[in-house]
Amino acid sequence: MKSAGLSALLLATSTYVTAIDVDLNSEDSIKKAASTIAFDMMSYYTGNNTGDVPGNLPDPYFWWECGAMFGTMVDYWALTGDDSYNKVITQAMLHQVGEDNNYMPANQTSTLGNDDQSFWGMAAMSAAEHKFPDPPSDQPQWLSLAQAVFNSQAPRWDTATCKGGLRWQIFPFNTGFDYKNSISNGAFFNMASRLARYTNNETYADWAEKIWTWMSDTQLITDDFKVFDGSHDLDTGCKTNVPIQWTYNVGILLQGAASMYNHTNGADIWKQRVQGLVNGTDVFFPPKQGPNVMVEVACENVNTCNTDQFSFKAYLSRWMGQTIQLAPFVYPNFQAKLSTSAKQAALQCSGTKFGRNSICGQKWTMGAKWDGTDGVGQAMSALAVIQSNLIKPENKAAVPVTNSTGGTSQGDASAGTVATTAQGYHLAPITTKDQVGAAFLTIGLIVFMSGSAIWIAVGS
Repeated sequence: MKSAGLSALLLATSTYVTAIDVDLNSEDSIKKAASTIAFDMMSYYTGNNTGDVPGNLPDPYFWWECGAMFGTMVDYWALTGDDSYNKVITQAMLHQVGEDNNYMPANQTSTLGNDDQSFWGMAAMSAAEHKFPDPPSDQPQWLSLAQAVFNSQAPRWDTATCKGGLRWQIFPFNTGFDYKNSISNGAFFNMASRLARYTNNETYADWAEKIWTWMSDTQLITDDFKVFDGSHDLDTGCKTNVPIQWTYNVGILLQGAASMYNHTNGADIWKQRVQGLVNGTDVFFPPKQGPNVMVEVACENVNTCNTDQFSFKAYLSRWMGQTIQLAPFVYPNFQAKLSTSAKQAALQCSGTKFGRNSICGQKWTMGAKWDGTDGVGQAMSALAVIQSNLIKPENKAAVPVTNSTGGTSQGDASAGTVATTAQGYHLAPITTKDQVGAAFLTIGLIVFMSGSAIWIAVGS
């Protein structure tokens, strides 16, 4: 009995005492916590090892998540001033630009979606907005890379079905080409909005309005600002949607709408849209599980989140913070959500791996009782929500720059226009293994979306 009691005490000690302690009233404490988690997250990255490929994460991670991770690390540098990872970030983001400098490397064609490409493009956009150190002059520049991604996607706007919209997949031979989803179109909207703000080029603003209108018309953005996942109903005009809500879908639209609000000097229509999306985030903060603690409601409570989905809370956290910078009127709504979620996320970083006792789980509602999961997505989510607490509406100096407010990144309005169709790209050979793998991934997602997650669609 004494032995069992001592074992229980040791287990309780290792479970509860090793969590990260953060004082959200202290910038130094927030930065220290962020530094700890950034180190742990980057411990999963092998692309800077001898013989490995910069910009790639090992299995089971897909290529897009590495772009998302480095976008988060650009934010980390901008918010904390810690430049320890800058060389690794630059190396990865330049290595993956692809043959046409538009984040379409040939070896990714077997699973390359518009959303995958966009996460790298948005990372480059963040680098331009935060004045992340510019690449050498003989390399593509951050702004031009974001423009190249946008320019390569614009010709894919498909009016032949559903009167517009991007398909999920870029190439017809990839499973999922028959799906028009919110993350692909939301990312396109996000880049259009941010490019409009950065460059003051109204062509991008026109595209932002066009994309928003299409998503609203198809009810991917509902009248009460739910953001549904997508539609397979291409033959009859996208009249039926998959009514699942994910954190990153509302988040990606939120940052884009806030950019348009800022770009238009507070236009009423964009204020209404920002506020609507702010209200639309409420579903991810269930009162009975917090309140004010972020939950990936479509999968977290039923333990069905996959590797990708473990990372989704990171993007809503990042984009809530950046919305505060661009549309400060949202701060009263978001402050408690970000601070409470950050405290809980820090407590959940109580697992053990890599010889460290600060490994983050997913379920922030569990506090310091580690949920037993770990990975890039869990760490990225905790890092994003904690460092977002460094953002205050009164700190005008931290607002993302434009080319007229101190931006240094060089653009190229024609970047990415060399190859605009599948036939124009430098394609790597697609093996049977690639096709089967991509098919299983997509089929698994579709089965998931049709099953355990469907309950979230209309309940809130």
